[in-house]
Amino acid sequence: MQRSRQRVTLITLGVRNMDRARAFYEGWGWSSHASSLPTLTLYQMHGAALALFDRDALAEDQAVAPDTLGTGAATLAQNCEDRAEVDAVFAAALDAGGTARKPPKEVFWGGYSGYFADPDGHVWEVAHNPYWPLAEDGSLTLPVPDAQAG
Repeated sequence: MQRSRQRVTLITLGVRNMDRARAFYEGWGWSSHASSLPTLTLYQMHGAALALFDRDALAEDQAVAPDTLGTGAATLAQNCEDRAEVDAVFAAALDAGGTARKPPKEVFWGGYSGYFADPDGHVWEVAHNPYWPLAEDGSLTLPVPDAQAG
């Protein structure tokens, strides 16, 4: 039996208005991929892709009624180098049409984060986690716990 690998290669978000969704993500600073279509907009990320898919087309692809899709209890996250970058990325999302859920502030686990929703209600967290340093290219590899700690 083939086991699943621990990876996500594509995140698809169902959107009600593609023009509005594209305007938000491009206003936030993302660049769409040349192979985008009227009902599908693609964004290349580091090692994966984000897709905006027309909500009715997504329901049809899943063979379900559109009203059963929901948004689920999921949060997308973008980790930043420091608090200033969190503030800048969060402000850019609001300037592009996002809605603040929780402005960035210090959090109980020792980091700094805030939440916003895109125009379709998909929730994003923008965070700085001092315990999860980012690589030079912005990628995240979870640190191995210190065997001496604890």
